Amino acid sequence: MSLAEKSPADLWDWSLIAYGAPGVAEACLALQDHHDQNVPLLLWSGWCAATGRRPDAEDIEAACDTARTWADTTIEPLRAVRRTLKRMIPDLDPAAREAVREQVKAAELAAERHLLAALQGIGPTSSAAPRPYIDGLTATARVWDRVVPRQALQLLAARLDDAPALLDGLPAR
Repeated sequence: MSLAEKSPADLWDWSLIAYGAPGVAEACLALQDHHDQNVPLLLWSGWCAATGRRPDAEDIEAACDTARTWADTTIEPLRAVRRTLKRMIPDLDPAAREAVREQVKAAELAAERHLLAALQGIGPTSSAAPRPYIDGLTATARVWDRVVPRQALQLLAARLDDAPALLDGLPAR
């Protein structure tokens, strides 16, 4: 079964489809690297919007707390090591360095998958019609950080809107 054929009701599967859609990865990484946003948290927000989930303020705060804990203790330290190992380092065999970098990358991805699993358990079940991605993204970004990067979030929302595979099996938006 291809990812496009899987039910988007599962956050991990939905996130893989979303992240692989044209322009989504770039928009997510720009939000991460230039606006200190959390990509799995943004994907959770988009998934909630797409699947008719309406997390309240408590849910969003809990999601942000969970994401911040995973980011601070696991994901960001692994990312820092992975990025360090990306460049040539004197006295490190390039093949060994790259092999370790790939292992760190796999651990980082596993941590993000655990974060997404935790986020999937936060918030209500689907009970409403899908809503615009931008609504969910801005609500979450507002709790995550004091400054809301509206233009960058609008770009991500537009890229998600352009990804028809995300809508397979969902009610019409």
